[in-house]
Amino acid sequence: MSRVLIVGAGLTGSLCASLLRRELPNKVNIVVWDKSRGAGGRMSTSRSPNDPSCTVDLGAQYISATPYYARIHSSFYEELLAQDILKLLVAPVEGMMLKEEEIVNYVTPHGVSSIIKHYLRESAGAEVLYDRHVTHIHRKDTGWEVCRKGGMPERFDIVVLTMPVPQILQLQGDVESLMGENQRRMLEAVSYSSRYALGLFYKADTRIDVPWAAKYVSNNPCIRFIAIDDKKRNLASKKCGPSVVVHTSVPFGIQHLEEEKDVVQPIILEELEKVMPDLPQPDSIKCQKWRYSQVTRSVADCPGQMILHSQPLLVCGGDGFTHSNFDGCIESALK
Repeated sequence: MSRVLIVGAGLTGSLCASLLRRELPNKVNIVVWDKSRGAGGRMSTSRSPNDPSCTVDLGAQYISATPYYARIHSSFYEELLAQDILKLLVAPVEGMMLKEEEIVNYVTPHGVSSIIKHYLRESAGAEVLYDRHVTHIHRKDTGWEVCRKGGMPERFDIVVLTMPVPQILQLQGDVESLMGENQRRMLEAVSYSSRYALGLFYKADTRIDVPWAAKYVSNNPCIRFIAIDDKKRNLASKKCGPSVVVHTSVPFGIQHLEEEKDVVQPIILEELEKVMPDLPQPDSIKCQKWRYSQVTRSVADCPGQMILHSQPLLVCGGDGFTHSNFDGCIESALK
């Protein structure tokens, strides 16, 4: 039975595992590694350290389906809607740009990482392991030897890389020599925006009185987006405190990219006070640096994937090969 390693437990990696399981139910042994402590990648949901029922989405905020993708990916949307993983976004979002009239926006009542967890469950029997940071990939006989930080190398027949493109380019071992000059140029041309996100968690009796659930901010050099996350998901509860997510602008993210989070967090909070002077003091705060936030330039012609070696198979995918949203990751996983 072929042993397949998928590197990255974000949307592309988890969906790829699920699709492999559906297509080849008894023919592959699927292993998923992620360098983080949990699933989600940029579709991550964080919990308050003081109340696990209080959560906040620090990455993707909602999912926008254009008429084209709603049609060609209808089975994916219908599956997630049927299981209450997706629901229509009905809460008011101030300043949202309506690029296309028929776009439908969805939220995730249980946090955006619930999509990833669903696909990992669907990859029934897949071995999903965290704190697995891949450093080297070596060609060994008819397969691959994959090395990770602080652990023994393991052998796989097929390797699928779904992490951000710059992390693929940083891999040591045989990856560099297997990559064609044209492939390397295409990968080096991929670019990402960078930003910070703050999650603010509150005690159960806290009230945040604003007329919106989420808001795009246009007149602040630091802050670009704020959401009262439970309100955005239409989930307000008396048992659980509210949570707020703050996304910085990309220029601010790039300016402070190499600084420590504990240096940047007070700057964001100071700017937040200017935008929301009546915001109560949070019970706890989480600061997230998104070095690779959204793809600003993907691999030319958006092929969805790139084969670095065919026998044994070493293939790359992710939104860097399509475009940076839910449907881009579906397209890549399908390819």
